[in-house]
Amino acid sequence: MIVQKYGGSSVSDTERIRNVARRIRKKVDAGEKVIVVVSAMGKTTNELISLAESVTENPDPRELAMLLSTGEQVSAALLSMTLIEMGVRSISQNAMQLEISTFGDFDNARIADLNLDKIYAELEKHDVIVVTGFQGVDPEGNLTTLGRGGSDTSAVAIAAKAGVQCEILSDVPGIFTCDPKFHKDAKKLDYITYDEMLELAALGAKVLHSRSVEIAKKYNVEILCLSSFSEEGGTRVVNRLPEWLEQPVVTGATIDTNQLKIAINKLPGNTDIVSKIFQAVAGSSFNVDMISIVNDNGYIHLAFTVLSASPAAIKSTIERVLVDVDNWELAIDEDVAKISTVGVGMRSSAGVAARFFLALQKAGAKIIATTTSEIKISVLVPKSQAGKALKALLDEFEL
Repeated sequence: MIVQKYGGSSVSDTERIRNVARRIRKKVDAGEKVIVVVSAMGKTTNELISLAESVTENPDPRELAMLLSTGEQVSAALLSMTLIEMGVRSISQNAMQLEISTFGDFDNARIADLNLDKIYAELEKHDVIVVTGFQGVDPEGNLTTLGRGGSDTSAVAIAAKAGVQCEILSDVPGIFTCDPKFHKDAKKLDYITYDEMLELAALGAKVLHSRSVEIAKKYNVEILCLSSFSEEGGTRVVNRLPEWLEQPVVTGATIDTNQLKIAINKLPGNTDIVSKIFQAVAGSSFNVDMISIVNDNGYIHLAFTVLSASPAAIKSTIERVLVDVDNWELAIDEDVAKISTVGVGMRSSAGVAARFFLALQKAGAKIIATTTSEIKISVLVPKSQAGKALKALLDEFEL
């Protein structure tokens, strides 16, 4: 038995659905039972969101989940129909039918459990079960959605419960050292660790949803990332690299241009106000990334970045918190980008930081902020210098 997940680009039209069906039939012909998880066709989810926003500025979360969940039901039913036409015993099932239970918000729910017995029962009668990804059911019986990239999470959760490998198929043949859109000579990786993939996903790499990697790491599910349009070997996401494989110092590099830098100067010199600011920012659903706090002559100078935020909205949030505070200063900078390198080899290799910052110095990049982890270095630079800075790091670490 194997779990496969096909992304929206893989099922974006009927011809691509036929292509996916042919791939699945090969697995069945080889004696496999296949659990297939599908995303909505192409840009369907975006179109449904636009449709909702055409009738209301603030769609009700429950009703939006009901609407968005229809996208996967369309692709699941069409794929199952195609498989049946090809002579494959197939059935499509949604989250309610498979009892995929969730908790949390309607639009960013988390999987609590799923009924594996239901899946096994269907696989006794069928060779393929096509599952709607991205969705679940809350304790009250309402449909929920798992957030962007949630079909990856659905697939890996099923694979974890069943104790089998999970293949994630998209329009790219694996995971690269850098997004080929930014670096045409990026190299495809044969292996990458869970920790590296988690860092890359958090930094904006779009191949895998970070929550799916968290589940894979927790339950030791091996993920194979492949293209649905070729037979090229993909990238295996594993707990440890094979012993025979030389471990690179740096595995990959990313660029994120959706950063907004917030600087609040001359705050009162106590941490209470900082806590209140971050509570308000979190309450407004802003995703805080890099943080810097400097104490100077009784004042606190706070700087942080948020992802994909509206400058007006973040300004309004901060002003509400600081309404009774005098003389503070606010600066918002949209002209920034985050450049990062990731690699488990950083744990055991000396001089990585020196090479990183020397490469940026030679490239003439102005470093605005820095953050690190055991296997990651990230810097904030002016957006106009981001491309040159990324290229310098790719050359330095031969990515």
